[in-house]
Amino acid sequence: MSLKINFQFFPLLIALLFILTASCAHDVANRYYGNVHYPPKNPDDVQVLREKPSRDFIVIADFQSRGETVRDMQEKAAQIGADAVIISILGGKYSRSEEWAGEDRYKDTYSRITGTAIKYKE
Repeated sequence: MSLKINFQFFPLLIALLFILTASCAHDVANRYYGNVHYPPKNPDDVQVLREKPSRDFIVIADFQSRGETVRDMQEKAAQIGADAVIISILGGKYSRSEEWAGEDRYKDTYSRITGTAIKYKE
C-alpha cells in the first residue's frame, strides 16, 4: 500500500493556521469622542488613576483590550494628548490549562482592561 501526499494544499493550510493564530492575539476596541485633536504627550506625563478624579474633566476616549497592561493604556492615552487615564481591570490572566483561575499569578497583564482617557477642564 502506497501513501501519496498531495503538497498543493500545504500553502492553503499554512495560511489558514496563520489566520486562526493571529486572530487570537488581542481583542482591542478604541472609541474617540469629539472633534478636537490634542497634541501627543510623553506617556510618563499621563496620570494613571484607579477612580474618577475630584477635578472637573471631559472624556476624550475609551480603550478596551485583552492581554494589555496598564502601561499600554497610558501610552494610548498619551498618543491622543490625554491628561490622565482611568483604569479598570476586569478579570485576571489565567493559563488555558487551568479550568478555574485561582490567584492572579501574573500580576501585570489582564484578560480584560479598560482605560478612559480624560482632559482636565481649566
